[in-house]
Amino acid sequence: MAAKSDLPEVSLDPAGLYREEIYTDRRAGTIRRLTPVTVNGSVDPQRPVLFSGQTQLLTPAGVLPLVFEIEAGTLEEALAKFPEGVNAALEQAIDEAREMRREAASRIVVPEVGGGGIGPSPGPGAGGGKIKFP
Repeated sequence: MAAKSDLPEVSLDPAGLYREEIYTDRRAGTIRRLTPVTVNGSVDPQRPVLFSGQTQLLTPAGVLPLVFEIEAGTLEEALAKFPEGVNAALEQAIDEAREMRREAASRIVVPEVGGGGIGPSPGPGAGGGKIKFP
């Protein structure tokens, strides 16, 4: 068991509290509205209301969750901007997948070091110079 001093101290920021409301059509996705509140639960008019969207797309590789911020002042405006947010999040996910594929394809395969011919024979199974594929 970890000592008490090894555990991180977790606490909420009283100046950064939000009330979360979720709106969904139970088909295309959800919109979250985060309303800033004070420590007593009343609306904090000094901070903006935040909106985010969430949906899932079925791909050949499985379900792809998409989460994105929506710059809007009202729920109606967030609803109108939802499709635009989905498209932007999907484009970003595709770009990230292409970049990961590029990085994987450009990895250099280095042969194993050993069996340099100096000293005694390394013995069975210690072959050097064989290319290993990831």
